[in-house]
Amino acid sequence: MNSQTGLETSKGIVSNATNRKFGLRDKLGYLFGDFGNDFFFILVSSFLMVFYTDVFGINAAAVGGLFLIARLWDAIADVTWGRFIDTRKASPNGKFKPWIFRMSFPLVITGVLMFIHLPGMSDGFYLAYAYVTYILWGTFYSTVNIPYGSMASVITSDPVERTSLSTFRTLGSAMAGLIINVIGPLIIFVDNKADPNRFLLAAIIFAILSLSCYMACYKLSTERITAPENKKVNSNLGVTLKGFSKNKPLIWILIASLAFMTCFMLIGSVNIYLFKDYFGSATALSVVGIVQTLSMFIAMPLVKPLVARFGKKETASAGLLLAAAIYAVLYFIPNVSTNQFIGILSIATFGYAFFNMVIWAFVTDVIDYHEYLTGLREDGTVYSIYSFARKVGQAIAGGLGGFAISAVGYNANLKSQTPATLHGIHTLGTLLPAIILVLVFLILVFLYPLNKKRTIQLTADLAERSHS
Repeated sequence: MNSQTGLETSKGIVSNATNRKFGLRDKLGYLFGDFGNDFFFILVSSFLMVFYTDVFGINAAAVGGLFLIARLWDAIADVTWGRFIDTRKASPNGKFKPWIFRMSFPLVITGVLMFIHLPGMSDGFYLAYAYVTYILWGTFYSTVNIPYGSMASVITSDPVERTSLSTFRTLGSAMAGLIINVIGPLIIFVDNKADPNRFLLAAIIFAILSLSCYMACYKLSTERITAPENKKVNSNLGVTLKGFSKNKPLIWILIASLAFMTCFMLIGSVNIYLFKDYFGSATALSVVGIVQTLSMFIAMPLVKPLVARFGKKETASAGLLLAAAIYAVLYFIPNVSTNQFIGILSIATFGYAFFNMVIWAFVTDVIDYHEYLTGLREDGTVYSIYSFARKVGQAIAGGLGGFAISAVGYNANLKSQTPATLHGIHTLGTLLPAIILVLVFLILVFLYPLNKKRTIQLTADLAERSHS
């Protein structure tokens, strides 16, 4: 091992000791990664369904079937790609960064292809075109997102620095969301109707921005800890699966994240009806989007000092409990004005912002714990398992939102909904999130074992093992 790559440990983990120290450049680089991801991810999440129904003319139920099938395929693609990444040899630029560079090009190209409309084609053609382009895009998304998410664990081994990376990742996502949700509708709708040419224009603009962000992520981030090629990863599958079964932190963070993702996406679905029908103001959704982003910005500088003092588990738990309490309060005061509701809601969004910002740091901890249990450094595989759980959560939320709205009696043909339906919508938008957030809180407090003390000890144990 030469002086430029550092010293190889007994486990094969290499510390690139001669690299520059972790700092703001790494945080910005990691921010740009999710900034690039979410230019298209949020565009697709927010507007692809209306493109399929209003431009392609595909039945909404058929679109729902496409989304369900595609997301389940994405979940499989995540795990497959994670295992593949773990068999690759690290290059001079790192093990994960080169894949972000290589695969970002086909990713943004297929993203643009999704929004191309060829007029005069048959319904079957449009449905088939949607299936092919959407599933292709989702597959390429896995090839970029899995190495990007796995990279956090090799940029730094320090738990507090990893929290900073997680926070900056969330900031990148929030910035993309703000741009898409504020500027996107202004581009793609003409006279309140979806315009095919404007959709394509938006896709091209966001593709250029997305690719620029990926290049910034590649340029600014540095992998300091690299694992050599693991050609035995397939033969180690039994060890890996046994390690997963014993990895309580991984199991419980998967369950907590699945529940939180279901809750988060359900809130997004129900809020449309809550503000459009219950409060009679669909435009208030724009204000909610701004409030959510501002709440995250306020919470952001507090995350690192709070985690340094109390720990990730402790900080996230407190935020979840606050959010659950506020949603419960909103349920018991149904007669507030729209502005009063949004004002109180901002406290809840501030609370769960802490969980949102440290969740990626939890993932790096469970990757370390997997190594502690098995002796295998499988960043891509562990991260892909976590990503799999999030995709399942998205699929559940996608189906649950429509089912729940239907269950409370919503009828799109009515000029105004019945009082019982409005009460049901209010319950779905307040009490249900409160219940789910309490569940996530209880999982984190009583079942997730890596508190501050144990996380510090885990880092020390791995460092001692690597030098033994």
